[in-house]
Amino acid sequence: MALPAEALAELVADLRAVAALTLGESDLAYGVLGGDVERLRNCVVTVVYQKAAGAERGRPVAFNILSLLDVELAGRPTRVMHLGLVMVDPALRGRGLSSTLYGLTCVLMFLTGQGRALWVSNVSQVPAVVGMVAETFSEVFPSPRPGTRRSFDHLSLARQIMARHRSAFGVGEEAGFDEAGFVITDAYTGGSDALKKTFEQAAPHRQDRYNAFCRDQLDYRRGDDLLQLGRIDMAAAGRYLAKVAPPTTAMGLGGVALLMAARMVFLPLVYWLSASRPWGVLRPWKETA
Repeated sequence: MALPAEALAELVADLRAVAALTLGESDLAYGVLGGDVERLRNCVVTVVYQKAAGAERGRPVAFNILSLLDVELAGRPTRVMHLGLVMVDPALRGRGLSSTLYGLTCVLMFLTGQGRALWVSNVSQVPAVVGMVAETFSEVFPSPRPGTRRSFDHLSLARQIMARHRSAFGVGEEAGFDEAGFVITDAYTGGSDALKKTFEQAAPHRQDRYNAFCRDQLDYRRGDDLLQLGRIDMAAAGRYLAKVAPPTTAMGLGGVALLMAARMVFLPLVYWLSASRPWGVLRPWKETA
């Protein structure tokens, strides 16, 4: 949905207000925060507002800008949802807002797509974020989790993202890419300089294996990032729901029932009625005449 010019300007101002709280005097020179309003036409933006008593309008305290990247897979066009930039007011960190901004947006996009598995990408050097992606989504590479493997689809998508969509995450053309470990070398050269951190500055994950993985894989002095690729599917949606609303709660139990109903009744009906659309292994892709 296209926003009127006035609403669009207000949205960008809210995003920059949160960025100012997070970065202080530093500034970002890429994407929406760098003044490229056109990028919003291919983005999903989630903003969290804090409403004060008596105030007419809430104060923006966190946001996520999720980009939709056009790629090809198995000879047909598709899209990768890039998790993009998440910023949270430092005074409100540790309250699960990052997980909500990442996970809830992706689950809603997954359900909007009628439950078809969608590819998700993430570029980060922060162990807390790298671990969150590995724990939430399916078939994530790279990751220290047992059984992690790089498939041909992972490699094909990574090559296309690095060739065509570097501007989505502020990586310059001179940055290198290690295809073996999906490491972007010298990544902070395309307008994202203010996001570069030392290992000590980067937020750690509660599981030390992700901290050790990032420390071993990345050169923080040079400014490396990991490019992670995974999928949001029914299993990932269920894991996210269990994390934010355990099955022992009324909300969690209702969510589990909703997912089971979608898997067993609603989605099979949608697949059956949509005879002209591809559904992965359930229905091969066919070119229309």
